[in-house]
Amino acid sequence: MRISLLRERLGEIADINSAIALLQWDQEVYMPPKAAHGRGQQLATLSALAHRLFTSAEIGEILSALSNSLSILEHADACLVEVVLHDFDRATKLPESFVHEFAKTQSEAYEVWVHARKESNFSLFEPLLARIVELNRRKADLLGFKESPYDALLNEFERGMTTARVKSIFGELAPKQSALVERIMASPRQPDVKWLDQVWPTQAQWDFSEKVLRDIGYDFDAGRQDKSVHPFTTQFDVTDVRITTRLSENDLFSALMGSIHEGGHALYTQGHDPADRRTPLLDGASLGLHESQSRMWENMIGRSLPFWRHYLPVFQSYFPGQLENVTAEQVYAAINQVCPSLIRVEADECTYNLHIILRFEIEVGLIEGALDVADVPEIWNAKMKQFLGLDVPNDAQGCLQDIHWSHGAFGYFPTYALGNLYAAHLFEAILRDIPDLWGRVDSGDFMPLLEWLREKVHRHGRRMLAEDIVQKATGSKPDSSAYLRYIGSKYSDLYGLE
Repeated sequence: MRISLLRERLGEIADINSAIALLQWDQEVYMPPKAAHGRGQQLATLSALAHRLFTSAEIGEILSALSNSLSILEHADACLVEVVLHDFDRATKLPESFVHEFAKTQSEAYEVWVHARKESNFSLFEPLLARIVELNRRKADLLGFKESPYDALLNEFERGMTTARVKSIFGELAPKQSALVERIMASPRQPDVKWLDQVWPTQAQWDFSEKVLRDIGYDFDAGRQDKSVHPFTTQFDVTDVRITTRLSENDLFSALMGSIHEGGHALYTQGHDPADRRTPLLDGASLGLHESQSRMWENMIGRSLPFWRHYLPVFQSYFPGQLENVTAEQVYAAINQVCPSLIRVEADECTYNLHIILRFEIEVGLIEGALDVADVPEIWNAKMKQFLGLDVPNDAQGCLQDIHWSHGAFGYFPTYALGNLYAAHLFEAILRDIPDLWGRVDSGDFMPLLEWLREKVHRHGRRMLAEDIVQKATGSKPDSSAYLRYIGSKYSDLYGLE
């Protein structure tokens, strides 16, 4: 059977990709700095091998035969063939030599970025970023596009999305969110955050974050948490999904929110159908949908009042003597404080999308050739002033703060904002289907929510497109309205806005 042979070949390729992911995870978590060059060679070799196997004449012949018999295949097999045909079309447009060069540059760029960020010196990273931008331009040309070369890159992460559509969405979001932020900052009802000005033991932060992860359903027998420069989630199999976070003794909530955020990603992956193991179906439908899961758990649950009504007594026990006079309402107000900040991963909900719009505009300018790499710090700083009214003191807190460009991931950032929209759209349906949800959260019972997500979102993997999954789960196509209702209601209540 051709479908059996296809699954066998895809399984071999999946094993190689899992090995690549393991090497990348090690590079960001445990690998010694002097191993960077050798690791780059290893990743380049394996990436080229996986690409060679996937784009082989044998795979092409199998797909050609199966594409003519989709109607008689079982549903799961038909979904697999459709997804592989899409991936094969893109992959065969990229020469193996290009894949090898891209992977090697990614590995080199990551190590240079880490050093440049530590030194807060963009000029150290500039040559590598210029190479990455040029490689992405070549990639877009190889893949092909109708309007903007950025479309070709965006579709790698959010299939079906276009640059023009993202511009339209952001054009609606930006002014409304900016106006809400202005009203919030002018409100006399500002949260009390003085009690946060303490030194918070990092081991207590770590222990509490792991407790919360277990409570919301993250399976530590099929994953683990480690520390990294930039929090991330990676998967080698549905039974091995790992997360990282970062700790700061001066920031009580950074590690916890990072853990819950990455835990949301991991729950999504741990909820994929095991029948799709070792195939391209065992992945998120899109990065936007992936982000919807992390943002939902982090913001809608982890920053909710019922969540803190349940956890405050436990939280206090992890930090004896430091939280005795703090109420759940104070934590809720403080953890949702709106305060324009320099760092995207620590931004509040009301300003977060503005960070994304900034990056999106720079990326499009670089890929379309309207901006030069050397001008990135200046442009970044100007847009930060324009969007958030902030002066950027150094490159580490500015254009070097994110890991994504060092990974060559152009087209990735817009998915964060799309994830916010998907999350709000799904959450309205969740509240409709689970009317006592907040009572469950108040008692520390997260299983009804997780079970809803498992059934409506997680199990589908890539068997459906992201927008189709959201529409099927909610009964309507996703747009920005649910998100604007969500933040408008939540923050009007918090800040006493009319």
